[in-house]
Amino acid sequence: MGIVGKTRRVILADEWRGFVILLMVFYHTVYDLVALFGVPISWFYTGIGHGLQQFICISFIFISGICCRFSRSNLRRGAVAFGLAMLLTVGTLLVTPQVAIWFGVLHLLGISMMLYPLLRPLLDKLPRDFGLVLFLALFLVFKQVPSGWIGLGPWQMELPNSLYRYTWLAWLGFPGPAFSSGDYFPLIPWLFLFLAGSFLGRRAQAGALPRFCYSSHLPWLAAVGRASIWIYMLHQPVIYGLLWLYFRVF
Repeated sequence: MGIVGKTRRVILADEWRGFVILLMVFYHTVYDLVALFGVPISWFYTGIGHGLQQFICISFIFISGICCRFSRSNLRRGAVAFGLAMLLTVGTLLVTPQVAIWFGVLHLLGISMMLYPLLRPLLDKLPRDFGLVLFLALFLVFKQVPSGWIGLGPWQMELPNSLYRYTWLAWLGFPGPAFSSGDYFPLIPWLFLFLAGSFLGRRAQAGALPRFCYSSHLPWLAAVGRASIWIYMLHQPVIYGLLWLYFRVF
């Protein structure tokens, strides 16, 4: 979905999303080479690989939060996204069960989109810049909840082990000891980042972003961004199939 201000499309957001989805294709290609085909790529498990993965995920979720301000029906978009996410779960269970995706970024986005209409009456009571800062801060403070603690900088607090006893709480941010997912983005902390993006979306909706945000720079990249959901759904089967042909056949 394109992002439109009062009179113009916020084209920079489409281009940003296009750039990020291309980075995701590259990252997942390297991941498949390392995890599924045993190719030794040393930088993948260093700070470089982790930093690239975090940049991609943070950008994608934040942009999706911006987009929710312009949707005619976040409930419908969320249901479609969650339905596609469940197809990914089934597909990975059948093809690569060792890295099946139980609650990945598309599951997160689907639920976040469906929650947004329920939360919007309360969110709209907050000043847009205050809301942006507040939810970015909440995201940072709760970022390590899936690892068992909350905090920022010198202030940290370990969470009770009892929260991580049950596998069924993994979607919320409390994965049990038996939980494993090839892609894992629980509501805590990632919903906070999505909501932070929605407050920047309010500024975009008011036409209050810098002028260059509404100008076209790389039309082909914006087109990639507008097709990101289908690229996300199809890129892994295509990459895996090509790599399988190369390593197993040729």
